[in-house]
Amino acid sequence: MTDTADIALFPLNVVLVPGGHLPLRIFERRYLDMVRECTGQDRPFGVVLVLHPDDDAPATHVRIGTDAHIRDFHTLEDGLLGIVARGGRRFVVHSTRARDDGLLLGTVEYLPVEPDLPLPPEFGLLADIIRGFMDKVGTDYPAFEDPRPDDATWVSYRLTELLPLDVAEKQALLELEAPLDRLQALLEVLPRFQTDSPDE
Repeated sequence: MTDTADIALFPLNVVLVPGGHLPLRIFERRYLDMVRECTGQDRPFGVVLVLHPDDDAPATHVRIGTDAHIRDFHTLEDGLLGIVARGGRRFVVHSTRARDDGLLLGTVEYLPVEPDLPLPPEFGLLADIIRGFMDKVGTDYPAFEDPRPDDATWVSYRLTELLPLDVAEKQALLELEAPLDRLQALLEVLPRFQTDSPDE
């Protein structure tokens, strides 16, 4: 049976991964309404990476995104609404339509949840790096779950989230189906960040 849903979509210049931390400032009326509806109905909204074409055509977005579950909301110092959301499940957008207020709605098909998977020894360096990252960011990164540096899926998503990759690279990693493929791709880009190692 296909796992589909109709959810609000929030195109952003951000890639949200499962388990990821997403703080947002909300000011447009359509998104204020979206937050109210999502919190009132205990529903997620979908985050999709927005694409900015070089010409004057309207911006588009990618087809694979992650749903976001609102965990907290508060008034910011500038008076705007601040929310904190957690990345949930990946999905594929099959169709979209705009509501009268401009809010984008999408029919999405959820992708299978990646299972916990023991981290193979050849990726032990990645576990060490993510431990260093988590120690370094401390309370600046309010994780939604206890660290699991021995789990391949968790390590692959945390590194995708925290390494200073560009959004296109993060999106490509999000779209990979297998955690070990994601880890291998991350291992291959590590030399680029050697001078930024958290252990230095």
